[in-house]
Amino acid sequence: MWLKIIWQTGATSEHHVQRRVQTYRDYIDIDRLRQRIVELNAEHKMDGEIAAILNQEGFVAARGCAFKGENVWLLRTRWGIPTVKINGVDKNPMPWSDGSFSIQGAAAQLGVSPQRVFDYLARGLLAGRALRRPNP
Repeated sequence: MWLKIIWQTGATSEHHVQRRVQTYRDYIDIDRLRQRIVELNAEHKMDGEIAAILNQEGFVAARGCAFKGENVWLLRTRWGIPTVKINGVDKNPMPWSDGSFSIQGAAAQLGVSPQRVFDYLARGLLAGRALRRPNP
């Protein structure tokens, strides 16, 4: 939102304020936000990295808070922007060559869903690391 204040003295000041919205449907600059996420995703950035860059560039998530990786994941999912994979578009292997497991591999080994593996990681019950695709 842009506003111009004309003070009693005749001086003016102009201000740009990001309007808080409750949902992304009401986000005024949604096309620019979508384009920026597409660009950063194409640069092989992970969701948390994209969130940090969006915050640095002055984007504000719905409800006026800072972007987090979860916000970026939600928007990528909604808009059909694929996840960055370190091995291109192929599915991740169950076990990696170093003996560690992909999320899907760990889920199969433990007999749980991939979402449960993410939950275990978040709660510190499993140790993991995020791999990223090498820069081209």
